[in-house]
Amino acid sequence: MQKGVIDFITLGCSKNLVDAERVMPQLEAAGWKCVHDAQDPKGEICVINTCGFIGDAKEESINMILQMAERKKHGKLRKLIVMGCLSERYRAELEAELPEVDYYFGKFDFLELTEKLKVESSKLKEVGGFKVESCSNFERKLTTPKHYAYLKISEGCNRMCSYCAIPLITGRHTSRPKAEILAEVKWLVSQGVKELNVIAQDLSSYGLDLNVQRDNVQCTKVHLLPELIDEIAQVPGVEWIRLHYAYPTDFPEGILDVMAKHANVCKYLDIALQHCTDHMLGLMRRHITQAEQDALIKKIRAKVPGICIRTTLLVGHPGETEEDFEALKTWIKAMRFERMGCFAYSDEEGTYANKHYKDDVPQEVKEARAAELMAIQQEISAELMNKFVGKTERVIIDRQDGDYWIGRTQFDSPEVDCEVLIEKLKIESLELKEVEELKVGEFYNVEITKAEEFDLYGKIIP
Repeated sequence: MQKGVIDFITLGCSKNLVDAERVMPQLEAAGWKCVHDAQDPKGEICVINTCGFIGDAKEESINMILQMAERKKHGKLRKLIVMGCLSERYRAELEAELPEVDYYFGKFDFLELTEKLKVESSKLKEVGGFKVESCSNFERKLTTPKHYAYLKISEGCNRMCSYCAIPLITGRHTSRPKAEILAEVKWLVSQGVKELNVIAQDLSSYGLDLNVQRDNVQCTKVHLLPELIDEIAQVPGVEWIRLHYAYPTDFPEGILDVMAKHANVCKYLDIALQHCTDHMLGLMRRHITQAEQDALIKKIRAKVPGICIRTTLLVGHPGETEEDFEALKTWIKAMRFERMGCFAYSDEEGTYANKHYKDDVPQEVKEARAAELMAIQQEISAELMNKFVGKTERVIIDRQDGDYWIGRTQFDSPEVDCEVLIEKLKIESLELKEVEELKVGEFYNVEITKAEEFDLYGKIIP
């Protein structure tokens, strides 16, 4: 057990990761040393930042709590703390079922967490006390490779889709002020960040809750995402901007013009569509029809030629018939999404579906449908990836792995999308001395020589 060390373990999405990154500088100002996602945690305190989105995520969080509780039982851990989405939603139940945890905090209890840990700090006297305001509200301890970071521009969601527990956990949609976001962007660039992955539960609603001035009149309900991204793109040092988690209903189409205008706004859009039939879109309370959804996809591809659309689909929702599923299969074959994920429906307490529908699709059917869709997508992905062979793409290098340098194109988000593998021997055999060694975080022109279903292979172009 290492005295003065706090191990942070972050589960779930990149939005949770940003929350952890904001807490850690506050604790380090109190004298702690914070370690994130260590392979072998050895700190005297462990903080688990949990996810509570769907059943699998909740199970992962519970298992991690139990694992750390076992370490505490054997004297390898002094204090165990749980924060985040799971404890935001189920704190009372967790306190009753898992008393091994010393403290529970919700998703937004950052101040309470830091205040509690300041009295635990064995180094308080050395640093002369603790001040929460010692770090600004956007400065973070970056846990990603230094060349990229996640930029959270809002919190919460107002959509209230039938299956989704996010509004129950995060509350209503709240946009961060544009000036604050731009200040964070400049700070991130000063830390060496080149790639910004813009995230929110609902990018499409950014700014609708803010008071803005238009023609000397204060007004709300204004789509500010295009304006925000346009200004971020003009910050010196920002090389790539990638957009995650847009909503198709009331989509801010002006963002497509911004994407076409700026070379550093990646031709990439993560937009969860969930299903295609009017029957299922209605049951899911998506407030959009298949015709409207298809027209939006067509417009996105027309305005930004070559764009990579990543989407997520949901199968096994109450009421999904075989006819709905067959239509969904036909639809994804026609849409040919560049990137796609699929989830089986999870019946979440308190959601509209949980209250008003019967969970009538057997679990084995849900899982079989999800697997069938992903098999279809694998074939589509293989065909689309092969089109890159012979082309030259700008690639950022993320890491070394064995005999390869691993990078990504503008069409791929970190950790979830495809990668480009560049064999080291082929780099070292080049005659040009300046290309003997690649640098993590740098961009290179790479000729794609081979494609697999979800990865590309390439060689450096001097």
